[in-house]
Amino acid sequence: MIKPVAARPVRALGLALAVLLAGCGSTVVNPVSGRAERTVMSLSQELEQGRRAHQSVLKEYGVLQNPALQAYVNTLGQKLAAQSHRAELEWHFTVLDSPEVNAFALPGGYVYVTRGLMAYMESEADLAGVIGHEIGHVTARHGAQRATRQQNAGLGVLAATVLGAVLESRGVGGATDLAGQVSQGVAAGYVAAYSREQELQADQLGAEYLSRSHYDPRHMIDVIQVLKDQERFAADQARAQGRPAPGGGGWLASHPSNEERLQRIRDEAANLAGNTAAKPPESGRDAFLKAIEGMPYGDSPAQGLVRGRQFLHPELDIALTAPEGWQIQNGAETLTLIAPGRDAALQLQGLPPRAGSSHEAILRQWGAEQGRTESRRINGLAATQFSGWRRNAQGQRSMAELTLITSSKGQVYALSPLARDGQALQQQRLALRQSVESFRSLSAEDRQLARPWKLALKPFPAGGFAELAKGSVLSEGRLRLLNGRYGDARTPPATGRLVKVVVAGPAP
Repeated sequence: MIKPVAARPVRALGLALAVLLAGCGSTVVNPVSGRAERTVMSLSQELEQGRRAHQSVLKEYGVLQNPALQAYVNTLGQKLAAQSHRAELEWHFTVLDSPEVNAFALPGGYVYVTRGLMAYMESEADLAGVIGHEIGHVTARHGAQRATRQQNAGLGVLAATVLGAVLESRGVGGATDLAGQVSQGVAAGYVAAYSREQELQADQLGAEYLSRSHYDPRHMIDVIQVLKDQERFAADQARAQGRPAPGGGGWLASHPSNEERLQRIRDEAANLAGNTAAKPPESGRDAFLKAIEGMPYGDSPAQGLVRGRQFLHPELDIALTAPEGWQIQNGAETLTLIAPGRDAALQLQGLPPRAGSSHEAILRQWGAEQGRTESRRINGLAATQFSGWRRNAQGQRSMAELTLITSSKGQVYALSPLARDGQALQQQRLALRQSVESFRSLSAEDRQLARPWKLALKPFPAGGFAELAKGSVLSEGRLRLLNGRYGDARTPPATGRLVKVVVAGPAP
């Protein structure tokens, strides 16, 4: 999602929402428990804060431009909300244009699911389980409860609830990576995640709302199983690449563990299944698959694409190759290549016009002092490389390196190496230099590789997932994950049954 000039959305969101509300709180009756509880967020404040934050969330993620799919999800959400403990709220359900496997909610009835999460659902009832869980967070006023806990932490009520939800949805809040977003990590230190009890309660409420809406509540088991499979797949991939298993955020969080969530929801769903209305519950699989057919999968060309070791941005006409084994992290305005040991990285960032009108002016404003400056061309693009002493805004001097490159569209990009210490920098020197030297305009081969991916439906072949992978851009393992069959012990779909694949569209 690298952008050439825009300010960091989450930082702007945090500043906009850091508003302290006066007063020592009030008492309200929780709609789910029926018990009175002290709160620093009244019902009217909850509605107002959700409304104000909604536009900021849309700017951070972007709305998926698919009116039919948006209407489908909204209809499903409204159906579930009508059976919830707060049916009187004005509910809003939005599909975000993000490849992340996630969903989250804001106070006042704002629920979001990503297209990345929808791709891994198998039916309408599965999606209903996700939405029901998020509705549960709102109906039980979990955001208000968190804000009350955080009032003394220095964040305003709105910042504690809304910024917390956004940070969790982006997987921020655990141990920060060397290349992590500083503003996000600092803010997340003040924001507590949903508690174990709140997550389990949201699972229970999701199952209850499924049952009330004539879906089999046991589909909540499928939802939690999807999360377990995602964790297992990520761990297997990391193990194969010789790096530690990643920690999750939001829907992939392990607090409580997905194993515990799975066991709890099995018990809850079994109790609710016998209370389901006389009408036989349906999964809505056919309707769901029809709704998501053609939906974008993975990265968006407008945000930049990761294809193996390649980062490709057709709109900006830039490309970069990561060293073997390095991870590519595509942030809101910064692209980061991270070494396997997470002890070194290369950051790429587009510079705003105020940074300077030339490479020389940019270096002066950056604080470059004594050192070596070389003007050259990298793959036909004007570049300036600096290595030497730099004085920061606080007047402190340190050794630093920076490469400036002007793209074919006139945008100046800064590439800066990062390392845990001098030894790590020297060990990764060659890999860092090769990555910088790979910066280029897109070639014809790059543009072929940058074709956007989309979901398609195909009958499951007699040759199984191995044969299915021949007509897809995804590996056999990823296709198994996409269709809820990850793991050798899983029974494959019946031959001829429609399953999901991912294919490449036309070149940009």
